[in-house]
Amino acid sequence: MPLETWLTYRIEQRELIRCAKNFCRGRLVDIGCGEKPYEELFAPYVSEHVGVDHEVTMHDKSNIDQFGTAYDLPFEDESFDSALCTAVLEHLEEPEQALRECHRVLKPGGTAIYTAPLIWHLHEEPRDFYRYTKHGLRYLFEKVNLEVLEITAYCGFWGTFGQMLVYNLGRLNMGPLRWLRIVAAVGFAIQVVAYVLDKMDKTEQWTSLYLIVARKRKQ
Repeated sequence: MPLETWLTYRIEQRELIRCAKNFCRGRLVDIGCGEKPYEELFAPYVSEHVGVDHEVTMHDKSNIDQFGTAYDLPFEDESFDSALCTAVLEHLEEPEQALRECHRVLKPGGTAIYTAPLIWHLHEEPRDFYRYTKHGLRYLFEKVNLEVLEITAYCGFWGTFGQMLVYNLGRLNMGPLRWLRIVAAVGFAIQVVAYVLDKMDKTEQWTSLYLIVARKRKQ
């Protein structure tokens, strides 16, 4: 874990562990798995963790179990009890189509866990298309007949501000001021303070990311 993302990582681990315990079981498909960083986290709660990603991914391919895309998963209908898709929706031109494909491979009653940003910097350009409000996310998931069980804000203003500030200091650290070692000296402290302030004042309309849990309705 890079030190400059400690804040987001800590929140993410807390929320994903909670969701894994409460919602995941059986076979899990990890859509856009990259290096499959959550395999160990979900291992106690699922029987199989199948990672899917496209062949031209910029990440290490060694942990990918099947090559495919969010639009065309290489599995039969109703093959999985659970689905995981983190930080992928913003990179898809057609998110509705991808959600329909997730719905197809889930068994009735199966659950899907997604994360999507509201306030985040441009990344993995040029394949960075969208930012989402909780209302837009609910609309998309319900449109494809996935019942929304919860939409949880990762953090409030302080969490978002702290993480963005450290990222921006990191930008300076790579430029003419890199000799100051700004991130190494200050970044972690900023994130710790932001984490504490966020617990005291969680203004959710400023969240950096949302976590969505949805269920495929039983027939």
